[in-house]
Amino acid sequence: MERALELAGRGRGYVSPNPMVGCVLVAGGRIIGEGWHRNYGKHHAEVEAFLDVSSKGFEHEIGGATAYVTLEPCSHFGKTPPCVDLLISGKIGRVVVANTDPNPLVSGRGISRLRDSGIEVFEGMLADEGRALNRRFFKGMTTGYPYVILKWAQSRDGYLSLPGEAVKISGELADLTVHRWRAEEDAILVGKNTVLVDNPRLSVRKWKGRNPVRVILDRNLAGANRDLHVMDHSQPTVFVNTLKELVVPGSLSRYDVVAEGGFAINYLKVPAGGEELPEMLEKLYRLGIGSVLVEGGARVLESFLQAGLWDEIRVISGTPVLGRGIRAPRPAGTLVCQEQAGEDLLSYFSSPK
Repeated sequence: MERALELAGRGRGYVSPNPMVGCVLVAGGRIIGEGWHRNYGKHHAEVEAFLDVSSKGFEHEIGGATAYVTLEPCSHFGKTPPCVDLLISGKIGRVVVANTDPNPLVSGRGISRLRDSGIEVFEGMLADEGRALNRRFFKGMTTGYPYVILKWAQSRDGYLSLPGEAVKISGELADLTVHRWRAEEDAILVGKNTVLVDNPRLSVRKWKGRNPVRVILDRNLAGANRDLHVMDHSQPTVFVNTLKELVVPGSLSRYDVVAEGGFAINYLKVPAGGEELPEMLEKLYRLGIGSVLVEGGARVLESFLQAGLWDEIRVISGTPVLGRGIRAPRPAGTLVCQEQAGEDLLSYFSSPK
């Protein structure tokens, strides 16, 4: 199962809103095939593992083999056929799963069908590790909200920036890490002030991976008609505002190939007042966005913190000393771990929820 979880993690950034899944087939005490869900809409992990077996010429060993799968095999038709049918037709002898699928279309049904077909099923092997791997998927399926990560870089003396100025705080290695984070999440969110002051691209340039959907919190659309990078149609973009709603169907998928003229600029309307963040998150999830990396600035970060609408916090503490400026938020939750990225310190916090 450890190997299956390792394989599953290779799908990070490529399969959402699907879960990351790995599968290892074992016969006679050795691995005869393995696979993982590589890309959204493509083969599931079980299919990849069976194809791996075939490529090695071990088809005759599948009957009676044990399948280690990180998530309950699907039992419904989606973009691909049910994996349960493949395991049954392949005459697998035993299936070991880390987690039951929280998806109402699957939950328990896949395991029941396997058992009804005479296949032994064992549940819960490395369940905590499996749930941690797919925490974005579990959050969405159980709450209807995307998984929210708050990220900021702060100076050694606890400032985000100087008023009205763009300030470089983190080093090159930390920057690489941030671009990896962007590639792993479905969307990146900033506020109007960040767009107007910093004119960021909000793209993945220093890491291999897909660009996230750009989400701009801009109540009055102050930045929507300016010559800014977020208006360059180079990646899916949505302005969250209180004035208008215009979402082009299918235009908020980070997997789409750019069309002639570029990606559409979309507008998502939310009510003014205290309920705008919950409604925004609910709408984004319904549009297929399973995770959001919130990169600030200070007002946006504080609004998520005060509303309790976050799951992780990642803080980059750089070496510059600013002496004045906009104070960084105070991290909440539990400090999980810290690591060095060059001269910068990365701190990870989890929500108490």
